[in-house]
Amino acid sequence: MNTTIATSTSTPSLEINASRQFTSWLYEQNLSLTCTTYQAGKVFFIGLQPDGHLSVFERTLDRCMGLYTTGSSLYMSSLYQLWRFENALEPGQIHQGYDALYVPQVGYITGDLDIHDLVLQRELNNTQKLVFVNTLFSCLATVSETHSFIPLWQPPFISKLAAEDRCHLNGLALQDGKSKYVTVISQSDVAEGWRDKRVDGGCVIDVENNEVILTGLSMPHSPRWYRDKLWLLNSGRGEFGYADLERGVFEPVTFCPGYQRGLAFHGDFTVVGISRPRHNKTFSGLPLDEQLQAKNAEPRCGLLVIDLRSGDVVHSLRLEGVVEELYDVAVLPGIRRPMAIGFRTDEIRRVITIGASEI
Repeated sequence: MNTTIATSTSTPSLEINASRQFTSWLYEQNLSLTCTTYQAGKVFFIGLQPDGHLSVFERTLDRCMGLYTTGSSLYMSSLYQLWRFENALEPGQIHQGYDALYVPQVGYITGDLDIHDLVLQRELNNTQKLVFVNTLFSCLATVSETHSFIPLWQPPFISKLAAEDRCHLNGLALQDGKSKYVTVISQSDVAEGWRDKRVDGGCVIDVENNEVILTGLSMPHSPRWYRDKLWLLNSGRGEFGYADLERGVFEPVTFCPGYQRGLAFHGDFTVVGISRPRHNKTFSGLPLDEQLQAKNAEPRCGLLVIDLRSGDVVHSLRLEGVVEELYDVAVLPGIRRPMAIGFRTDEIRRVITIGASEI
């Protein structure tokens, strides 16, 4: 099954091909997916049309990257802003054939911090705090009503908060509602020093204990705590797997034919985002190149659905054309066909919702 989207008359179209049972899997699991590509500046919402065919809805947001979903809220980072979208539809409501309508409600101007992952952290007073990976300043941070950001934590080897992307801090995992694990490309403490350590300088850090707990990784991304395991992507080698925390080693589970970023879980499955590596110094010369060559495979862009019980890739969605890279992916449980209101059409002027009255 394939879907072709003409992005504009002056740019190539986007072709999306789903594996034979991908739509059936979406239906059986009663979910939809959303994913971002900063390379093309698009966020995609992937679900099912009423006739069972694939539904792909896209909006344009400059350099959109990190995603986080909880309840009716969808958080997303972009070039110099953080956004919270809210699903404006009640259960059972339909808008133009869609059962979820994500509307931007709150935005923070952060400046261009190269924000990667973001989460909602549970606080002691039962409130929640938005925490994001401030890659430019090599720290975890939160939003501010008066400033670009408020620093919360930095790796123990980072001697100064500077706009230098020293270690390429990129991934953040919650455990029991608290920020717990991060991934970095290296332990360097000089401007863009991580670029010289791409092959095996990556590590995982325990934020709570300030300890490096896993080393020797190649361009790690997207740490996630799920079912009592710390899962992550060893992207420079094309490996999805988990950290054996007792032994301090990475256990690969599945090889993915592309540069991985984005990891989301639902039931017995995980969804992994893969990209076609750029032909530049950041992505060239990685062990992934040798792995692909050994398997006689070409890198691709899209989503892979992996069965955690077997480690097999059971379904996939392939993107070809204008989109060559993905960054993040999130699951939207209980939603069949989502859409969103963007900023470049008049729709945002006409979508008005009313909260509970206090009159």
